[in-house]
Amino acid sequence: MPAPLGRVVEMLSTLPGVGPKTALRLGLNLLSRPAGETAALAASLKSLHELVGFCEVCGCFAEQGFCQYCDDPKREARTVCLVEQPVDVLMMERSHSYRGHYHVLHGRLSPVDGVGPEQLNLAALDARVKAGLKELILATSATVDGEATAHYFARRYRDAGLVISRIARGVPEGGELEYLDEHTLSRALDQRISWDSASL
Repeated sequence: MPAPLGRVVEMLSTLPGVGPKTALRLGLNLLSRPAGETAALAASLKSLHELVGFCEVCGCFAEQGFCQYCDDPKREARTVCLVEQPVDVLMMERSHSYRGHYHVLHGRLSPVDGVGPEQLNLAALDARVKAGLKELILATSATVDGEATAHYFARRYRDAGLVISRIARGVPEGGELEYLDEHTLSRALDQRISWDSASL
């Protein structure tokens, strides 16, 4: 194939979930589009790193200074949900049920990978706790490293005078028991709630 197309295919294939065949299809699709469309795509990609950074307070995506969540006066500033990555904030917001603030660690504890507390967005969280948080919600992943991270922060702030909670794990909405693994089912049993609470 022509060298310019080959370079595009090579770059596209480095994206997660995009193999060589998909990268070739995408490259050919871009080539078949009007030049103005591909130029607009190139311009938006170029501006991505120039215009999008991270919030100075919570570490989430932000165009400048502070993110839209930290800037929103209607959100509960003394409740913070701790997540691993900025994309986790986007997923949490899809629920439309959380109205507090966030704190993004930009990773999780993983001694095997050489990731300790000093590699995480920790100093900013310490400052927020000292400023008077009311509740810290631990929303790290349900992996071994995610659980270890949650335990670390629960221990770190247990004497800080705030409520520390963990998001529940268990049966997903619409899920059927026959398709669940034993760990998920065990979690669901351990974190069961009364029928009156469940029916509210």
